[in-house]
Amino acid sequence: MRKLGPALIVFACFGAFLPALAAEKPKVRAITAFVRIERPRYQAQIREALDILRKAKAAFEAAGYEVQTVRMATQPFPEYIRELQPEEALNFFRALDRLARQENLSVAIGPAMLRDENDTRLVAFLGEILTATTSLSGSVVVGGEDGVYWNAVRASAALMKHLSESTPRSQGNFSFAATAMLSTDTPFFPAAYHLGPGKQFAIGLESANVVAEALLHQRDAEPAKQAVATALGNHARAVERIARAIVVETGWQYLGLDLSPAPLKDASIAAAFERFTGSRIGSPGSLTAAAMLTQALRDIPVKQAGYGGLMLPVLEDSRLAERWSEGALKLDDLLAYSAVCGTGLDVVPLPGDVTVQQLERIIGDVATLAVRLRKPLSVRLLPVAGKKAGERTEFDSPFLVNAVLQPLP
Repeated sequence: MRKLGPALIVFACFGAFLPALAAEKPKVRAITAFVRIERPRYQAQIREALDILRKAKAAFEAAGYEVQTVRMATQPFPEYIRELQPEEALNFFRALDRLARQENLSVAIGPAMLRDENDTRLVAFLGEILTATTSLSGSVVVGGEDGVYWNAVRASAALMKHLSESTPRSQGNFSFAATAMLSTDTPFFPAAYHLGPGKQFAIGLESANVVAEALLHQRDAEPAKQAVATALGNHARAVERIARAIVVETGWQYLGLDLSPAPLKDASIAAAFERFTGSRIGSPGSLTAAAMLTQALRDIPVKQAGYGGLMLPVLEDSRLAERWSEGALKLDDLLAYSAVCGTGLDVVPLPGDVTVQQLERIIGDVATLAVRLRKPLSVRLLPVAGKKAGERTEFDSPFLVNAVLQPLP
């Protein structure tokens, strides 16, 4: 563990005097540093970011919070490879990937397209980057204040199809998202990026366990909302105190906390959801429950960043994967819940024979919803090459649960 500086030592020593927290603690899914890459000195910039990230990790661990990952997000990658030939640019990203793997660092290189008038060839090049690397992720912006970006929608669909056919077990799409109306301060990957000066950081929690505990004895919406806001709010304030101490220690700017209660396998947000509703997710009342949980998060008075809503990532949550396999939860259900919750369609498995046109329609629906409701949503779809509806996925990832593929409507 890195040595703590004076401000962080004070916090660690007096952490016991904080208000009592719930028995269940969330994990810190991500501490994400935002770095404005200057290619000639990128290695020094990464070393500086790693120093900050490791100090932050040590501070959270000293306060009893397990930290799962440290991450770095850059400005959109076309900005820092502009004058390079394609092979030179690809070699740069290979070198960046080697350094990231060596340092156990995940890196989001930002969107290939920010606007609909951007060159769609950059999306195809992002596919080359993701195919050639293992620690990098990227995105495409498919909607903003001025509407849906249909060129970007079409390019994203083509990229998803390409990654499904050109990466082992079709897992390349785990590192790619199409996003709409998303702010530049989310710590969650693969959507994270920034447009600012860098030297900033944000925090993302894995807190499905805290939500589940808060809902243990709740059946009515208003008390349930208050219980979630209280339980998670206690931790959010503790996390914010640590983040403020990191600011004092490092001089980096704190962008906020994404309170979206990310699940991971048996730490299931769907199980918490079903505990409250008393029925399977996908049943009547599920949309109301999704809205209640999202409002509970938004009622917590801390500096918030990113999505700030209920996450329903199908293959990152064992119960969600089970309901998907049963056919109890469908694509249209998830799209409906996106109207009142957090992230859109996330790690949704699809048969390998899905067409580019079908992918375009799915991405376009999410982008349209995000623009119409002026809310952040993203799309991360996982078509599995060679697999048909009724067959089971065979992903090999510590973050993914396997499930039975369902036919598209």
